[in-house]
Amino acid sequence: MRPVRSISTATQLFGQRLSMPIFVSPAGVHALCDEAEGECASARACGRVGTLFGLSQHATRSIEEVAEATRAEGTNLWYQSYILNDRDMTLRLVRRAADAGYKGVFLTVDSVRFGYREADARNGFNALPPPHRLVNYDEEVARKGAPQSQKKWPAPEASVVDKSKIYGGEEDAWDQNTEQLFEQNPSWEDVRWLKKEACRDLPLIVKGILTAEDAIEAVNAGADGVMVSNHGGRGLDGALATIDVLPEVVEAVGGKIPILLDGGIRRGTDVLKALALGATAVGVGKPMFFALAVGGENAVANLLEMMRRETEAAMAICGCESIADVGKNLVTRHPNGRVGKYVRSKL
Repeated sequence: MRPVRSISTATQLFGQRLSMPIFVSPAGVHALCDEAEGECASARACGRVGTLFGLSQHATRSIEEVAEATRAEGTNLWYQSYILNDRDMTLRLVRRAADAGYKGVFLTVDSVRFGYREADARNGFNALPPPHRLVNYDEEVARKGAPQSQKKWPAPEASVVDKSKIYGGEEDAWDQNTEQLFEQNPSWEDVRWLKKEACRDLPLIVKGILTAEDAIEAVNAGADGVMVSNHGGRGLDGALATIDVLPEVVEAVGGKIPILLDGGIRRGTDVLKALALGATAVGVGKPMFFALAVGGENAVANLLEMMRRETEAAMAICGCESIADVGKNLVTRHPNGRVGKYVRSKL
């Protein structure tokens, strides 16, 4: 018997208030689900419900366009970065995000190579359909209309991306046409480099952690947080689910930095399980895309509010009035270590 009349799902991440411990993970090409608005729609939805939006480096709306489109909602925007072969471009993109008011950076480290997308190859998806582009690489977007004397960024080499395979579709699947942009020999020194060169005043979260060892490496490299993620289960066949990895990462980090998680979050009970196992907040990807495709901005806002209400109900049933009340005593594994086949009652 515990009081749950005044339940609050609000939480803090690096001093930034979130109305719920649920946010939209960075994921690319939203315009494939909402041609008219793309990432602007999903980012505005996050602002309306008071949570964080992660903008992918592979977005179909630019860093600056999303910032401008969400000004009225005051969306808490974060930027997601890859380490590119072109190191200068990597820094310019992150610095553009900082200048546009983004409040943090996700550095994705699990995508030096992508898993082979057999469905994409089967469906002939090997390039973005026109007129869509990965506009953050079109750096002139940030300077459009400005006189040369006011242009902050060096003139872009338009051929850098246009000549790459991402618009030519040389490989059978699109992700195999984009991965050639990325640094193929990354190291933990790259985390230190990005933190020093572009994220001194922004929290840097290393995204794509699946082992305790890598979590410790991230902490030692200066990461302000880690994100347990298996890239939506679309990277390595047979990789563990993120909820199974989370306990060892939490133990390894030892409370030094926040731990986020995405992958497999579908209901409020999933949110509560992750929080109970030590996550600070969780991200959603596929559910957001489904909502965006069906109903645009309003549907994404509705999805997030539904998940908030489900989380609130789960908290109430478990006797938790605030996020601080959620602890590992709320969850357990099946006694034999696995879940057996469920047999439906005949009654």
